[in-house]
Amino acid sequence: MDNVTKAPLYRDPFYDGAADPVVIWNREAKEWWMLYTNRRATAEDRNVAWVYGTDIGVASSVDGKEWVYRGTIEGLDIEWGRNTFWAPEIYWHEGTYHMYVSYIRGVPDRWGHQADMLHYTSSNLMKWTFQSKLKISDTNIIDACIYQMPDGMFRMWFKESNHTYAAESSDLYEWRRIGPVIEGRWHEGPNVFRFEGFYWMIVDEWRGQGVYRSDDLLHWERNGLILDQPGSREDDGTNGLHADVVVQGERAYIFYFTHPERTKGNEESTYGTRRSSIQAAELEVVDGVLICNRDKPFDLKLLPE
Repeated sequence: MDNVTKAPLYRDPFYDGAADPVVIWNREAKEWWMLYTNRRATAEDRNVAWVYGTDIGVASSVDGKEWVYRGTIEGLDIEWGRNTFWAPEIYWHEGTYHMYVSYIRGVPDRWGHQADMLHYTSSNLMKWTFQSKLKISDTNIIDACIYQMPDGMFRMWFKESNHTYAAESSDLYEWRRIGPVIEGRWHEGPNVFRFEGFYWMIVDEWRGQGVYRSDDLLHWERNGLILDQPGSREDDGTNGLHADVVVQGERAYIFYFTHPERTKGNEESTYGTRRSSIQAAELEVVDGVLICNRDKPFDLKLLPE
């Protein structure tokens, strides 16, 4: 059926490790761009080195249905060497794209190395100018998400110490730390959006996406768990990881990634368990609860913005 969105939606043709997608309208190219962590799943590296040394990959699409690999973002390095970039967040405001991306020096082969949040700006999503290293934490921070508050201030949610913390800014350049927002169960990858009369935050709990709901972007109430049950589509039989949401009118689409072959009892690091696929599904709100039936056929059609 031509009107049913394919699965998987996208796989990186070089390293086959596309992860942490963010989807945004490129106003200059007049097409949708997906920027993602370009994990090196094909690399035979020691331990977890394959998740480091990563560029930011780019795929483009006219309407979100078919995606084509375009390359990687160049010119992000702030120092010499092969370094690591994770989980970009892109926010457009008054003619400028702002990217907040996690940065780790070099290519470690174990978890736990210092991660900083870097800020870049661009007019076209291709050429980026470094602005600063954010000074909002003395420890590791990754996975930024930006949303403008009703009073005009900008809020950033990010992962620190396996929980969600926040900072605020009046201009997207200078940020003031606020502190913890979502604690409890460990998680990462916060993503905030407005849909069906509520603000929503999803966080990656590594067992699906934890869901929180808010009326004011300040106070958050637990609302459930989505993408926790295996789907039946190709490469969609494991939990959905680190997601982004695009809302257009009465429809909301979630973009997430899976490790299709990383199942219980098959967790040894091989190409099969390292590779990842980008998937898309449609979100709904039923009786005030955010739900996602990843097996429900839908027609993904992103309109120009």
